[in-house]
Amino acid sequence: MSFFCYILECSDGTYYTGWTTDPERRLCRHNRGNGARYTRGRRPVRLVYVEEQQDRSSAMRREIRIKRMSRKMKGKLIKQK
Repeated sequence: MSFFCYILECSDGTYYTGWTTDPERRLCRHNRGNGARYTRGRRPVRLVYVEEQQDRSSAMRREIRIKRMSRKMKGKLIKQK
């Protein structure tokens, strides 16, 4: 099973970071309003960054590291991919 860390860009320009086993399915859930509470009022969202991780704990740790980044750093990360 694969695990991924991802960044969404919300309709208001903010970023949301999470982890999943299926980025496309998770994107659909966010856009239907069944994702995180943060994204429900900021739809539509679009997937701007995906990074595969070796296991669930790595994906969760990476999510935390990305969430701690400044907006500027997240923007640089997105542009690198």
